Amino acid sequence: MKRVAPTIALGLSALLAASVPAHATGPRPLDSYGTKASYAPRQDVRDYQQAPRGYVPVFTETVSRHGSRAATSGKDGDLVLGLWDQAASEGLLTSAGERFGPDVRTLLAAMDKIGYGNLSGRGEQELRGTAARMRQRLPDLFRRIAKDSEPIDVVNSGEARAVASGNVFTGALAAADPALKPLIRPARSDRDLLYFHKSAGGAAYRDYIDHDQRLAATLTSITDQPATRQAARRVLERIFSPAFVQRIADGEFSSSDVDAARAVYNLYAIAPAMSAEMPDGRALPMGRYIAPRDAAWFGYLSDAEDFYEKGPGFADSDITYKMADVLLDDFFKQVEAKRDGTSTLGAELRFTHAEEIIPLAALMGLPGSTEAATPDRPYTYADNTWRGASVAPMAANIQWDVFRKGDTYLVRMLYNEKETAFKQGCRPVSKGSAFYDLNELERCFGRTG
Repeated sequence: MKRVAPTIALGLSALLAASVPAHATGPRPLDSYGTKASYAPRQDVRDYQQAPRGYVPVFTETVSRHGSRAATSGKDGDLVLGLWDQAASEGLLTSAGERFGPDVRTLLAAMDKIGYGNLSGRGEQELRGTAARMRQRLPDLFRRIAKDSEPIDVVNSGEARAVASGNVFTGALAAADPALKPLIRPARSDRDLLYFHKSAGGAAYRDYIDHDQRLAATLTSITDQPATRQAARRVLERIFSPAFVQRIADGEFSSSDVDAARAVYNLYAIAPAMSAEMPDGRALPMGRYIAPRDAAWFGYLSDAEDFYEKGPGFADSDITYKMADVLLDDFFKQVEAKRDGTSTLGAELRFTHAEEIIPLAALMGLPGSTEAATPDRPYTYADNTWRGASVAPMAANIQWDVFRKGDTYLVRMLYNEKETAFKQGCRPVSKGSAFYDLNELERCFGRTG
């Protein structure tokens, strides 16, 4: 993170003091895992609204984040193991800390085996589950797809975990109904559509991340609080003796106390994703090295970074999510092509990353992503509902189901499998309905003219 003079941050500490909810000191909240949270559907498959009388499903399309994965590198493990080895050689570990090194080595070995950044066994389970529930929600559609030999298009970002996610998802569809297998097209990659933060369309965004001084100052102000140093000390003193922790804080080693504590937090956050690779099939209990309130604090710091770098961000700027318009445009194009008779597809399945799901949620005004922050009032848990674990957990997904009656087409949106209203100003077919006329959505999103 960039270091800048904190002069524009006056008064932020008081606003941020209430960032971590009171319940963080009780059972561990999902929020403490940030966007590394494992996936769970947000609605029971039996509780969906029925389409209005006479409407039948004719198309579905999704965009899904890859499933749970290994950490993208071993740097966090290497950092804390360097400190652990030194403390162990000097006899400066706590009783809990004696288990820490072996636990970290077990976790790193599992991640190294599947490959850093690659889909884990839990990630595969998440994707098989979302595929199975999609078929369960739309049995008539998938019977129609098989009967009429309608193709299923599959597109990914080109990154290995997104490619693997698409393969697992479509493999689950084919295994459940072999008639679908020949209809699933070979997957193709489209980085402009599904990795736009790194493509040509994301150039202005990357400049913002690298050079925007307001962004740098805000994130520095949020991180550089006494609460962060206090949490870091508590985390490290679970593993190392107070004297050794003080040496870390005094700069004796290459990493700071906050960097070391964040590395412990990152291992805590990724451990559930690797549960299937553990000897007993259960996540390593990394929570014994970080108290709930400290996990919640570091989870908040992670969320703050994602909020400003990928999400709603500052109220006077759309730089973090404007580029997601290419993906929203593709959603509309697919439905419009179905309506206009220029597409024979039965389903469009896309597989991508948090860097695409988070800005798309902000662009669409999805729940939790509707409120930006002002420069003088930063993002906190106390006054903003944005949470990485809700907006873009592993395997997060947005789905549009399309229903037809005559020449009329209705669209229902699911967000992490929960029926979700379109943004404010879009009118459903009736009060409380999850269904929207396609013409109304085109009006609401400014696609008519």
